[in-house]
Parts: sequence; C-alpha cells; structure tokens
Amino acid sequence: MFTSHDGLCSIGELAERAGVTVKAVRFYSDRGLLPEASRSAGGHRRYGPEALGRLRLVRSLRALGLPVREVHRIVDEEGDGADSVLEDAVAGQLRELGSQLQALRWREAALRLVQECSPEDRADRLRLIGAVTAPPSTAPLARFWRAWLPPRMPARATAAFLEAAVPEPPADPRPAQVLAFARLNALVTRPCTGAERPQPAAHKGAGARESAVLYSGLAQAYELAGTQLRRGRAPRAGEELDSFVDAYARTNGSRDTADFRRVLVGQLSVDPRIDTYWELVAEVITPSGGPAEPTPGSAHDWLFAALEAQTTGAA
Repeated sequence: MFTSHDGLCSIGELAERAGVTVKAVRFYSDRGLLPEASRSAGGHRRYGPEALGRLRLVRSLRALGLPVREVHRIVDEEGDGADSVLEDAVAGQLRELGSQLQALRWREAALRLVQECSPEDRADRLRLIGAVTAPPSTAPLARFWRAWLPPRMPARATAAFLEAAVPEPPADPRPAQVLAFARLNALVTRPCTGAERPQPAAHKGAGARESAVLYSGLAQAYELAGTQLRRGRAPRAGEELDSFVDAYARTNGSRDTADFRRVLVGQLSVDPRIDTYWELVAEVITPSGGPAEPTPGSAHDWLFAALEAQTTGAA
C-alpha cells in the first residue's frame, strides 16, 4: 500500500519502488500495459496499489524477451487463461531463440571457414557462403527435386522423397558442413546451360500411380541398402536387391526375371548421375569423426553394383 492519503502514488514513486526508470513506466503506460488510476490536479499520472505488482510482472516478461503485444495478452488475462497465454508466449519465444542460436552457430562456423582457408580460396568461399541464409533454408534444394521428379508424382510420394533427399542442416555445424551445404545450394541454383542430361528413363511416361509405386519401392530398397552400408558390407544379391528390382518391375508392369534384370542394368547405366549432390549431402549429415552416413545416392550405387555383378555373373 502506498503511503499517500488516497492510496495512490506518483510515477516517480512507482518507478522507485519497482526499480525501473520513470521513462520505462511512462513507456508501459502509453502502451496500455500499466493503466493509471487517475491524474493529479496538475495533470500528473497517479497509480493504484495493484500497479506495483503489474509493473514487476511486465518487467519480468520483458526481461524474457517477450514482445509488448504478448506481454499485453498475458497481463490482461485472468485465471487459468493467463497461464495458457504465458505458456504459448514462452514456447514461441523459445522457438525464435532457437532459430537465432542456430543462425549464430552457422555464422560462427562460416567465419571459421573463411579464417582457416588459404588467401587464394577466400573469395570463392565468401561467394558460396554469402549466397546462403543463416540459418540456412532448404527451399532451393526442395525446388530442385520437385522439378526433377516425375511431373505427375503424388504429393505424398513427393513429400516422402524430399524428406530423404533434402538434408536438414545440422544445428551446430562444422565449417566443412557449412561449406558442403553452401556448395549444395550453388549446385541446385546454378543456371541451366542446356548441357544437362535428361531425367531417368523410368520417369518417361510415368503416371501418378507408377511414380508412386516406383519411389515407394525405391525408398524401401534404399533403407535396406543403407543398413548394409552402415555395416560396411560389399554389394551383394539379397532382399535389398530384390526390393530394388521389384520397384522397377512393378512400375513397368513386368515380372522380376533374369532378362528384366539385364535390361534394367542397361537402362540404369545410362541414367543421369548427380554424384556430387549425394557426396555433399553425406558431408552435411555425417556426424564429426563418424563414417559417412548413407544417402539415397550411395544406396542406389550399392544396389546397382550388386545388380551389375549378378547379371554379369549370370551372362
């Protein structure tokens, strides 16, 4: 309770009791966060006893970095509603802070990348990392694959493929991972020269159903092959290869026969390759000091090598 005869206090007394400046009290009052009880005869602001607690709450919320609009919602709510609004506001602030921290970690790694490179490489690295936002966006990579995939590919199948093909940037990257991601960005955004090779033969004439069947089957085969890659196993015939061939056979309305496998080897051997993309993806997703993480590209190569060895041996 304030000591004045009417139980109210001046803006200066309120500021002193709360440990803030008069300017801060005036700022919160002007934005409706701290309603005044009345005005003195001279036009000075007067505040009631509840103002002190409200001001301390506002100050605490602002110290957490919550914007004025969120603070307004919290202090104006009552009962359980206030707790719910506070939880939502804090969760939103944590998400924003996480994004800011990730951006700072990427900038730190990018700076180290420039610091550690030779003077003759510096201009090229600055150009590469300067084209990538911090935190980096995966949108250019997703656009690249959407243009590359069969045009009638169902949305669900496209989303599943993008999840496997588009790497999530690590939250705390090494300089090498920043460089790999920057090179990925440059690879998928470079202008078309007209010399690019066409899409895989399996894409030609593939309708919605066929493309969904193909990429669903390939995803299963790549996952199985990835397990073998992590174990360091050499390409071989087995469940992984059967799943791989079956995806192409069902897409073409064919049966998995020895003749079909020989034809498939020939088709796959002339398909366009984007090895650089998958090598860079492996760098981005592989933990420090660990063996290279499998990618759809490395899994495809493992399966093709197994198929080629089998058909060559059977010839």
